[in-house]
Amino acid sequence: MPDPIALPWPSRQGVVSVGDLLARTAAGDTAAFSALYDRVAPAVFGLVRRVLRNPAQSEEVTQEVMLDVWRTATRFNPERGSAHSWILTIAHRRAVDRVRSEQASADRTELAGARAVDVDFDQVADTVTTRLDVEQVRRCLGKLTELQRESVTLAYYNGYTYPEIAERLGAKLPTIKARMRDGLIRLRDCLDPAQGG
Repeated sequence: MPDPIALPWPSRQGVVSVGDLLARTAAGDTAAFSALYDRVAPAVFGLVRRVLRNPAQSEEVTQEVMLDVWRTATRFNPERGSAHSWILTIAHRRAVDRVRSEQASADRTELAGARAVDVDFDQVADTVTTRLDVEQVRRCLGKLTELQRESVTLAYYNGYTYPEIAERLGAKLPTIKARMRDGLIRLRDCLDPAQGG
């Protein structure tokens, strides 16, 4: 629904349509662009505002749309639709792009914030707990027989396999397995008396 306005230059009926203003804008006529701006900027702003909801951002995007119209007016093809629709299509695309950009920025900020959050960690308590655990393991290892302690220590602190332990201690493999089993049961009962039954 064109809203013709009177302009200082002659036209067919004394008024100029948005299409005529856009055609003159494409030719570099700044007065035509000024008139085009006054004619379509309120509709562009209204459309952008419905998409963005933020008045300040809507004004900014409206300015970007009108600059885009100035730069790309030569691309308008009147055979493909009205000038008014062409401009509103640009406005809609710009508004949607802004929404996507803002969402992507918010997502990046949220992700960076989540990564930057330090998890509460009480280093002193952790150190004390570790020391207490080490002391308890030492105490419980001290309750094993010498043969059990040797077998468990070689397996769990030095990484030897059962056959390697049997060879180092000069014992048969079934004997080492029995020592390990008995030693681990005693360790479990010592470290967690509730498990011992």
